[in-house]
Amino acid sequence: MADASLSTTSLPNDLESYWMPMTPNRQFKADPRILVSAKDMHYTTHDGRRLLDGTAGMWCVNAGHCREPIIQAISARAGELDYAPAFNMSAPFAFEVASRIAALTPADLDRVFFTNSGSESADTALKIALGYHRLRGEGSRQRLIGRQQGYHGVNFGGLSVGGIAANRKMVGPLLPGVDHLPHTLNIEKNAFSRGQPQWGAELADELERIVAINDASTIAAVIVEPMSGSAGVLPPPKGYLERLREICDKYGILLIFDEVITGFGRLGAAFAAEKFGVIPDIMTLAKGITSGTVPMGAVVVREGIYQTFMSGPEDAIEFCHGYTYSGHPLACAAAIATFDLYRDEGVFENAAELAPYWEEALHSLKDLPRVVDIRNIGIVGAMDFEPARNGEEPLGTRAFLEAYERGVLIRGKGDTILLSPPLIIDKSQIDEIAGALEDVIKGFD
Repeated sequence: MADASLSTTSLPNDLESYWMPMTPNRQFKADPRILVSAKDMHYTTHDGRRLLDGTAGMWCVNAGHCREPIIQAISARAGELDYAPAFNMSAPFAFEVASRIAALTPADLDRVFFTNSGSESADTALKIALGYHRLRGEGSRQRLIGRQQGYHGVNFGGLSVGGIAANRKMVGPLLPGVDHLPHTLNIEKNAFSRGQPQWGAELADELERIVAINDASTIAAVIVEPMSGSAGVLPPPKGYLERLREICDKYGILLIFDEVITGFGRLGAAFAAEKFGVIPDIMTLAKGITSGTVPMGAVVVREGIYQTFMSGPEDAIEFCHGYTYSGHPLACAAAIATFDLYRDEGVFENAAELAPYWEEALHSLKDLPRVVDIRNIGIVGAMDFEPARNGEEPLGTRAFLEAYERGVLIRGKGDTILLSPPLIIDKSQIDEIAGALEDVIKGFD
């Protein structure tokens, strides 16, 4: 039953103080959508509406909502140790979470630095890359390479290497010495690709041009999402990540994978690095690390990078960086319980098993009105529509609002919709998402 304090008549006044992030505040407050509870695959709204979550919150609720083992672990920890400083002391749980992450990450990505979000993880990874080269006597390596349409959070470092114009334009100059690779979306050549597109590996060769212009001795790192998420779900073309790895190795450039979205099963493997068989030097994590329950992020580095920082005096701080809430006890409790759920319920395996069914469900919508592209990999997908006509609301936004009315939550972004449901989804729920989308899109004709 809806809470009386959240009645539709009182909502506009109740909502005035909160400046909402990434939201058209005035439009939202005129017709608010308030979530008051959640369980497994569904949200419940203030007016009693039940929503099938087709977005895993914001790419993060991989194990489903309000899972009892995670709730119990957080509650127990809150009554045992509410906070522990991370500077010059710690709690045992942080070491356990780091060990569990190191056991999942491939190769020698074994050293874990805790943050509180994907944005913090991106900035931390960039700092580590710059510091690593300085400690090796190559302090001239200060240039950072991102990618057009890339998303690495909203802190200044992540914004600088990110390539989404709307996020950057308000704040003026960002970090100097940043270049961007071209994005990998090419609908003309790769429309309706299933999994990795066939065309586009050669786009990685743009890095050779950037090296030729700036000289390799000035370049510290390349940071990319193995699969671009916020840009509109862009799976990497076949051979693209391998080519980036090859060029980075050739010139001594560190390769950073932003796995904030792709980490913890989203593509049917623990990490995209495992899925694609390409090992980065640094990996950024967040979101699925606690299934979205308590804010937590991490940066994982290869052994050689960590040991480079350990080369000074033993009583000196090796890396003057960190956060008040790094390795927070409640976040650690949530992470450990989440990892147990992933293992015990075979969550990653479920994603891998259902990926072909998910793919078929999405591509069954190919011939609906105004659809120009569908992309998918793992349990994630996107659909592009024709551009909005004069005076028409963008079709991605319209699809979001109309699917909401049909009891399914998706993300709308301009002329694109994005899908990334919790990884505990089943076939009937995939059918429900596809059915709601079919009903919505048929109305676009």
